[in-house]
Amino acid sequence: MSSYEQYEGHGGAPIKAWVRGVHTDQNAIRQLQNVSRLPIVHGHVAAMPDIHFGIGATVGSVIPTKGAIIPAAVGVDIGCGMMAVRTSMTASDLPDDLKGIRSAIEKAVPHGRTNGGGKGDRGAWHNTPARVEAAWKKLRPDYEQIVGAHKSLDRGASYSQLGTLGGGNHFVEVCIDEAQRVWIMLHSGSRGVGNRIGQHFISLAKKDMGQHVHNLPDKDLAYFTEGAEHFSDYVFAVDWAQRFARTNRDLMMMAIFETLAKRDDLPKFTHGEVAVNCHHNYVQQEDHFGAVVFVTRKGAVRAGLGDLGIIPGSMGAKSYIVRGKGNPDSFHSCSHGAGRVMSRGEAHRRFTVEDHIAATEGVECRKDGAVIDETPMAYKDIDTVMAAQQDLVEVVHTLKQVVCVKG
Repeated sequence: MSSYEQYEGHGGAPIKAWVRGVHTDQNAIRQLQNVSRLPIVHGHVAAMPDIHFGIGATVGSVIPTKGAIIPAAVGVDIGCGMMAVRTSMTASDLPDDLKGIRSAIEKAVPHGRTNGGGKGDRGAWHNTPARVEAAWKKLRPDYEQIVGAHKSLDRGASYSQLGTLGGGNHFVEVCIDEAQRVWIMLHSGSRGVGNRIGQHFISLAKKDMGQHVHNLPDKDLAYFTEGAEHFSDYVFAVDWAQRFARTNRDLMMMAIFETLAKRDDLPKFTHGEVAVNCHHNYVQQEDHFGAVVFVTRKGAVRAGLGDLGIIPGSMGAKSYIVRGKGNPDSFHSCSHGAGRVMSRGEAHRRFTVEDHIAATEGVECRKDGAVIDETPMAYKDIDTVMAAQQDLVEVVHTLKQVVCVKG
């Protein structure tokens, strides 16, 4: 007996969804059916237990396409993903009052967004560190090639946001695992430059399809086919944005370890025994069911046999380091988190600051009205999500956060 539910695509490819026992929004299922009707889909569409309604394509979906890519399925936070590193510290090495550690991380890593992302934005560097300058020097030549061909992209912050967190659901956490070992975990992507690249090519795909876009189930599912005018430019740009995102996470982790190493209330420690750095909004070529296809994971993590991945819960819930089982039906994928159970607006309408304080008891984090949209109740139960995908991954480590920095 299969462990997934199968939905028919109303004239399209089947949908295999690992959603047993998990709250599933029917709008998300209809959105998956829209995707499944595209002629470029290879075999079937896979849906992870954290699926929820997105723009064009469903968050938590895995879309294999032959000779084509859907920019809106990749999304605008290109290369968004997770990084986690285990340290030599244990829980007993941490001070009783964790406010100082949270403040130190907030000072070390620019986060959030002010002034509309313009001059003085607290989420960008004002004096760029040398390591960020060195990293940008490696990324810059390909960036210049991208903006040389697409001049409208050459605006806004780029290198000044490299090594910064952003806002929304992005975070930095100090966590404790099942053996009381201390981990640093973070979640971020390609920041403003990735957003601009995503928006630009989504718009170009709609224009390139011309009148054909009206035949799509959703105009946001416009796609580039191999050989089309902007196909190779998009592949190049999206690969660059994914490298930017991975570098972004590496730089933040370096800054965090550097600042923690200077603290008098922590012992000398080492790190790097276990490190995971994985995208969950991206596209890459892979071989599935006898064909080389573009696999777009929109809110999904690669879970090939032996692959390490990260599945975070919410601000007050457990997170998991997992090892992939290489399930072919999921295109070697698993969920990227718990998944939202309600919109940000609904969370603000439904919950109070007092609700949020109770839900994040024991976690040193923001407990104000501005983060209600990220409160644990706005997300699905992470244990239920994990139970629904037991044939996709095995749990290697269970983490519980004690410090959470939000943008």
